[in-house]
Amino acid sequence: MSEQQNFVNHAKFVPAFHLFAGPVLIANLIGAVAQGIHLLLAGHLNSWAVVALVFHVLVASALVVTVFLARIFPLGVQDRVIRLEERLRYQQLLPEDLRSRIGDFTIHQLVSLRFASDAELPTLARKVLDGKINDRRTIKQMIQNWRADNQRI
Repeated sequence: MSEQQNFVNHAKFVPAFHLFAGPVLIANLIGAVAQGIHLLLAGHLNSWAVVALVFHVLVASALVVTVFLARIFPLGVQDRVIRLEERLRYQQLLPEDLRSRIGDFTIHQLVSLRFASDAELPTLARKVLDGKINDRRTIKQMIQNWRADNQRI
């Protein structure tokens, strides 16, 4: 990655997903619904046409759901791996009083704090735990010295 990673540019953009698969499948769903409305208003629906139309809308909906789940499921697995990696990192970097609190971190806190540099982590970890800050965006914005994660999904 040529540019330094930071809060503004750290989100993963996947053109094949964000610009192709998602929009095409959403357009397909909208088209199926629009076709149904058109046929309904034109009065061209018999019982078989209704069944076919409902099935078309269901399949279009299932495709939209499937493509989004195909994106969301790996993110969930990635968060679990990050949780494990960060707990190991915390064992090495946090002072003793915070090491005993590693189990208190939520998945949102661990996933967000992974971007904090080693030097900055103990201070931020304490702030996040003591302040009960759980919002990913808020935590990421607190980070001054960004540690890039270029392996994200």
